[in-house]
Amino acid sequence: MNRDAIVGCILGTAIGDAIGLPYEGVSPERSRRLLGPPDRHRFVFGRGMISDDTEHTCMVAQSLIESDGDVELFTKRFASRLRWWVIALPAGVGKATARAGLKLWLGASPEKAGVYSAGNGPAMRAALFGATMDDRAKMLEFIRASTRLTHTDRKAEFGAIAVALAAQHARQNPTVDAERWLAEVADACGEAASELIELLRRAIHSVKVGELTTDFARSIDLKDSVSGYTYHTVPVAVHAWLSHSKNLRAAIRSTIECGGDADTTAAIVGGIVGCGVGESGLPDDWLSGIKELPRSVDWMQCLGEALAETMKGHPPKRTPSINPITALTRNLFFLSIVLCHGFRRLAPPY
Repeated sequence: MNRDAIVGCILGTAIGDAIGLPYEGVSPERSRRLLGPPDRHRFVFGRGMISDDTEHTCMVAQSLIESDGDVELFTKRFASRLRWWVIALPAGVGKATARAGLKLWLGASPEKAGVYSAGNGPAMRAALFGATMDDRAKMLEFIRASTRLTHTDRKAEFGAIAVALAAQHARQNPTVDAERWLAEVADACGEAASELIELLRRAIHSVKVGELTTDFARSIDLKDSVSGYTYHTVPVAVHAWLSHSKNLRAAIRSTIECGGDADTTAAIVGGIVGCGVGESGLPDDWLSGIKELPRSVDWMQCLGEALAETMKGHPPKRTPSINPITALTRNLFFLSIVLCHGFRRLAPPY
């Protein structure tokens, strides 16, 4: 298994998440006036931090290591991590994920914890499945288990499948064949995903005629921002990937410039492109600018390496873990920075 692709996927997700985080929930016009271009870290004193997008990707990686190919065990381990993650006061957690975590605490089984939602939570953690698995049937089992733990609307699952197959395609092919990838998505999802397939087909056509990702977003009625609805998030992220499959910096920037749920869309495209270019293709300044505890860049790199060894049949004796007290302290600090950004948005320029 390609260690560089797995580490690149995790760290690419983190970079997109961290660069996009200050822009979350802001329209393209306002973000340009308020923050400037998404060309560097702007979260706190010129440094970046990660949010739930990267944290979920890391929890998926930890659970894959411990499950060693057993989808039922993966579900149990991921559900256990999700329960504890929810009570550590993560800022900006999605409603569906929060409700699923609460249901787990109230005794619901992992199979019954999900709520009916087509949010982009499953898609934000899906690229790692494509980075780690070649067996498509097996990969789909894990994607469904990951999705239904929090979201039961099949649209959420279809979006996650599209992202995972994009990451797998980026890893396996030096040159992207968009039509072949789309055929794989259509085959995996079936007729029920016809709406998503049409949106992805429009994204491919838009790239072929040279449209910018911002222009494509406007063409599918996302003029002011990209929402957390997976049929909004995934087509925009796919357009950015197809436009800049070997340039993570350009792919992330073009996604953030669409506005809205910028950290998640950028995290998704970061994971896909990162899987294709590997760790060596990540921008050094953006990577070194992430200042995090307990999920530091070095820790995430070690996690990726441990997962790569597991996929080769050599799981580590101990899964990389985090200190829950450190995580809670960090989350309280993170929340204070988020609140500062919120108050800053109340002031001009408008």
